[in-house]
Amino acid sequence: MSFAENVMSTLAITSGRPESGEYAPFYDRYISLVASDDILGVLEKQSPETVALFKSVDGKSDFRYAPGKWTVKELLGHVNDTERIMTYRALRIARGDKTPIEGYEQDDYVRYSNFSRRSLTDLIEEFTDIRRATMALLRSFDAEAVLRRGIANKFEISVRALAYVIAGHELHHRRILQEKYLQK
Repeated sequence: MSFAENVMSTLAITSGRPESGEYAPFYDRYISLVASDDILGVLEKQSPETVALFKSVDGKSDFRYAPGKWTVKELLGHVNDTERIMTYRALRIARGDKTPIEGYEQDDYVRYSNFSRRSLTDLIEEFTDIRRATMALLRSFDAEAVLRRGIANKFEISVRALAYVIAGHELHHRRILQEKYLQK
């Protein structure tokens, strides 16, 4: 077993699913979408599935399913931004940083992005790069770091809960893409 495989299996075995007290109730909508206790396996498996799904809508990348809703490119840009933010939170908490981490306004992030001027291919490549970095960071955490808790957006959250939020948030938005964008 390689070092990365050993770390991956150690994280999956020692951390398990986050308990409800490890995160704000709001995040249950994402965490509950993750069926497996092997969060690193889930994140690794999700990446090519998400890439394939977004590649399948290339001709509709500027489509909005309703006025005021995000385009396909903005949706993927939001997934990218959120994964970066959640991974940053995980890094700070895993390293023992006790400074409360502020929240962010997702609509402002999309509004002030340039997602509409970028190609869907570029955003997909960015997603792949972000996921690769997320996986490297999460694999670097030992069992103690995964269980650390900190304050983010005024609520206590553990590092392992953040990993589940990343996976569940992606699943949530894939479901929206399939139901709202691809059914039109």
